[in-house]
Amino acid sequence: MDGSNTFVSRLFAWHRADPADWDAIYAEQLPKVLNFLRYRVGPDEAEDLTARVFEKAWAGRRRYRQELAALGTWLLAIARNEAIDHLRKRRRHEPLETAAAIPATGATPEERAADGENVDRLKRLLAALGDRERELIALKYGAGLTNREIATFVGLGESNVGTVLHRTIEALRRGWTKGESR
Repeated sequence: MDGSNTFVSRLFAWHRADPADWDAIYAEQLPKVLNFLRYRVGPDEAEDLTARVFEKAWAGRRRYRQELAALGTWLLAIARNEAIDHLRKRRRHEPLETAAAIPATGATPEERAADGENVDRLKRLLAALGDRERELIALKYGAGLTNREIATFVGLGESNVGTVLHRTIEALRRGWTKGESR
């Protein structure tokens, strides 16, 4: 295929973006983007940022280049940039919120209080991590990416991602256990 045919096929693919396709993309990618943002900025702000991510993706859909990145990766890159911009605007010393939600049914008040204490504890432990570690945790457990996908996304080696995640999880476990001995 010569260069002009490649250009024409790429141009055709970009202009072919049908709203029905975007509905399917939205339905498929929403959980990953939302969960990633919940880990990065907290549940209260994640929904608004998720809406902004999909607005920006829709507005920029003609700039998306499939040969450079998968659509999910492109959306997570937009989400990552939104999170970075958002975190720059607010004070860095505010604690990182987690995506954990306390179930409203079936739990006794004592269980809900214990869950709330656990969520607060986890928030403090996550807030004590560095930005890179929080981002890797958000990509792994929020967006559900594999170590290989994370490595490609953040520009690190796959083994480096695995090592950082392992050390971070171990640090969280130590912090959690330390809190139990009080």
